[in-house]
Amino acid sequence: MSQNIRSTNVRFNLDKDLQNKAWQYLQTMDKQKFKSYSNVIAVSLVDYFDRYYHSQDDPYFETREREEKFVDQIITAVEHAMEKALPVFLAGCMAGLSKAPAVVIPPDTPSDSDEDIDWDFLGE
Repeated sequence: MSQNIRSTNVRFNLDKDLQNKAWQYLQTMDKQKFKSYSNVIAVSLVDYFDRYYHSQDDPYFETREREEKFVDQIITAVEHAMEKALPVFLAGCMAGLSKAPAVVIPPDTPSDSDEDIDWDFLGE
């Protein structure tokens, strides 16, 4: 055995929910994706303690992380909605532009005469 390998025993009390759940994950993990118990446990421990120590140094870490995930979910939802709605909207706009009659507004021509003014308001 190499001197760079350490061995330890891990036991799970299946009467405790958390430990039972961990054991079930180990029993049902995809062996093609997760090569060994040792690797899964090592990755899990490193992730757990990295997050733990990061949250000790930055008490708002988890809150910001949840907010970032929430914002990402909103952005993704909006992107999907736009992907569905934008082509229909643009097609409608293009169809409306092609069918709209050209409207020509005649320029206002100032009148030099006082004939167009209603002078009754003066109370003659």
